[in-house]
Amino acid sequence: MSTVINLSGKVALITGASQGIGAQMARTFHAAGAGVILNHPDVGSTAADAGAVAAELNALRPDSAAVAAANVADPEAVQRMMHAAKERWGGIDFLINNAAILRDRTIAKMSADEWQSVIEVNLSGVFHCCKFGLEVMREGGAIVSMGSIAAIQGFYGQANYAAAKAGVQAMMRVLSREGARRGIRANAIAPGVIDTAMAATIPENVRAEMLKNIPLGRLGAPAEVANVALFLCSPLASYVTGQTIEVNGGWRG
Repeated sequence: MSTVINLSGKVALITGASQGIGAQMARTFHAAGAGVILNHPDVGSTAADAGAVAAELNALRPDSAAVAAANVADPEAVQRMMHAAKERWGGIDFLINNAAILRDRTIAKMSADEWQSVIEVNLSGVFHCCKFGLEVMREGGAIVSMGSIAAIQGFYGQANYAAAKAGVQAMMRVLSREGARRGIRANAIAPGVIDTAMAATIPENVRAEMLKNIPLGRLGAPAEVANVALFLCSPLASYVTGQTIEVNGGWRG
């Protein structure tokens, strides 16, 4: 007997959904029947990229995907995005906090702006989305936020990124308690190195060293992260909250 995850009638808002893991999240939740809102920061090609994914999904099921421009570091923009979701969709059921940036540098050389910009997007952005997302989230919803293996391993040159992601994972533990009275579950996913455009910038020698630490001997695929998010938002995970699920091929450093 097979088990099918059916999210028909549900709505998922995914931040940073113009490419990579976020775009795959949108496709995965859409394939399970959910309506999807693809957030993008309206920087560079993100609007066009998110629009292309939404058009792809709407071709499969009309009026089932929409785009929403908002820099998650801007609380007023996030609040407007959530209110727009309420007006069009009647609210949301799932919030996937995926938006993130990198500004890698050693602590000795890291500028205050490089520190602050990562904290504002990767940590404060999750806070803004959760705060205003809860205002429009229906009872029994679920929040999944992207942590990182960096929060666990403490990679060289990633003090800002690792600190932000560790904060996200801690925030989900707090939110799991605060959301419980409404039946809202909150979890984090800590991906390892996933085969995205961001990972493609890793020098080959560094990539080779990383692979030595991964028992499965390969990088992860975006779908392998998206599938875990889908599980965490499904009835199959009805008693899972306040957890950080590592999706890293077995990496233990």
